[in-house]
Amino acid sequence: MNNAISVNSNKKGKKPYSLNTRTMTAMLAAVSYALAFLEFPVPLSPSFARMDLSDFPALIGALALGPVSGLVIEFVKNALQLLSTSTNGIGELANFLIGGSFVCVAGLIDKIHQTKRTAWIACIMSSIVMGIVSALTNYFLLLPVFEIFMPPEQVIASFGAFIPLIQTKLDVVLYHAFPFNLSKGLIIGGFTMIIDQRLSPY
Repeated sequence: MNNAISVNSNKKGKKPYSLNTRTMTAMLAAVSYALAFLEFPVPLSPSFARMDLSDFPALIGALALGPVSGLVIEFVKNALQLLSTSTNGIGELANFLIGGSFVCVAGLIDKIHQTKRTAWIACIMSSIVMGIVSALTNYFLLLPVFEIFMPPEQVIASFGAFIPLIQTKLDVVLYHAFPFNLSKGLIIGGFTMIIDQRLSPY
């Protein structure tokens, strides 16, 4: 396991946009879209703040097939979700920006030097980037959407009820959006590293 990471071991020698690459990207996009419907409540969060594991297949694609495949998986997932959107596409745009930054950074870092250690670094760094992008996206896109349905004070209070430090919209992104997405990225990245041996034959 000190050589190339397993999910990357079959990548060398392949054309970057081969039929196999396109097929696997499409399959992972379908799995990602399906996982988007399996939402879980987030600890210390109001009921409308939920999480899913749909970025997991996209991270697999980014590490195994390259950052472009990871971005394509995120794009297809969110494009399909537009068919049943309740946010006029704003939620899907935010999800693409957050998830896309995660898988793109991981894929780019891993592409530099494909080792197990680099893959771990890629997952950690991409999680930090996802946390930062999430903070910006929540502040400028998602929170304004929530404010359409309820007063800004009520939105802030809904988060403050769980985390007393939250008193302003900036507090929401600093004490909730950033740490939550950082943790989510680390969990998905860690899970990917743990099962990478099982994925390598495929």
